[in-house]
Amino acid sequence: MSQSHVWHPFTQHALETAIPEIVRTEGAYLHKADGTRILDAISSWWVVTHGHRHPRIIKAIETTAASLDQIIFAGFTHEPAERLAKALVGLAPAGLDWVFYSDSGSTSVEVALKMALGYFRNIGAPRSRIVVMEHSYHGDTIGTMSVGARGVFNAAYEPLLFEVDTISFPAAGREQETLDRFEAVSRDRRAAALIVEPLVLGAGGMLMYPAWVLTELKKIAEASGTLLIADEVMTGWGRTGTMFACEQASISPDILCTSKGLTGGVVPLAATLATDAIFQAHYSVDRKKTFFHSSSYTANPIACAAALANVEIWRDEPVAERVAALSAMQAAGLRRFRNNANFTDRRTTGTIAALDLRTGSAGYLAEIGPKLRAFFLERGLLVRPLGNVLYLLPPYCITGEELDGLYGAIEEAGDRFGSKP
Repeated sequence: MSQSHVWHPFTQHALETAIPEIVRTEGAYLHKADGTRILDAISSWWVVTHGHRHPRIIKAIETTAASLDQIIFAGFTHEPAERLAKALVGLAPAGLDWVFYSDSGSTSVEVALKMALGYFRNIGAPRSRIVVMEHSYHGDTIGTMSVGARGVFNAAYEPLLFEVDTISFPAAGREQETLDRFEAVSRDRRAAALIVEPLVLGAGGMLMYPAWVLTELKKIAEASGTLLIADEVMTGWGRTGTMFACEQASISPDILCTSKGLTGGVVPLAATLATDAIFQAHYSVDRKKTFFHSSSYTANPIACAAALANVEIWRDEPVAERVAALSAMQAAGLRRFRNNANFTDRRTTGTIAALDLRTGSAGYLAEIGPKLRAFFLERGLLVRPLGNVLYLLPPYCITGEELDGLYGAIEEAGDRFGSKP
């Protein structure tokens, strides 16, 4: 290839000059131009659920592209969007009756924040505060950075970010502190919404907390009239063991964000689901109460068709059984590290497993991160650590043998890079 003009995301090009070219994807693998293949242990940034290029999704894309491309969605509609919205309402927690389409996880959260603020303004009781959880990550747009953890990701953009109220992460044994803090900041009824990643905080380090905490947060939100936004962009579509993580807490959020696995990870699409009360607050003969949000590619018909095929795969194939089997294999894989002093905080929720490597430094910019990534890539494995946090979030088609090989490589990495106490 000639000199590339591509600027890659989350990439320091001064340190990574050789970017591998992928020429084909299939199942759990990425295939390089030189013929070698890489096991995709993180589902290509958590999006691929069933495996790369699932034939039913690819067929749906081909079929739809023969008759539809992009259609303006303001004032027009199409069958893939209508059918998908009906399907999503049927799959989501009860009470989420309206579906607003966008393009990515970040935009689905932006939509949710604007819905929450618009709701209170339109009912004549404006609220301006958003409550967030410590260590959270909700995207890279201005609004989503504002409701995420402040740090290296957004330090340069601090002047643009709005203030939020923060509750602590509900670490084991300190869950009540989180609940008490939320009750305190929502008591004055100025908080429009609490936004959380249910059960697992992804980019914050695959931090995990129990479902009962989410249940209690919902009760406190209801008592103060605060909306609960569930950012299920990563946790949805089976990642935590159920279709949506909220199911494990037996709650229905007021707003739910979904993307990533929505199309099986094949093409970009996002949706923000909301209650009828939120929709009705924007439903008026007064045009000033219109929900003023869109993007050029809202509800792209081809992407909606891909998502419909994904829903049909969940309906027709034993996906729930695959999720359960992978969850069990992840739990079993972590047990091999019970007495391994190179690692701490072994944890799993559904199909997601994580553990922390004992090393001299922690955090996203820990020097060990790039070394670990290179170590795994040399072995044909796509593992992208969050600093010293190693996690596996593979597609559901991965085999036990492949997963065992991944854990063997993690064990080897611990022996090479770990710092035993």
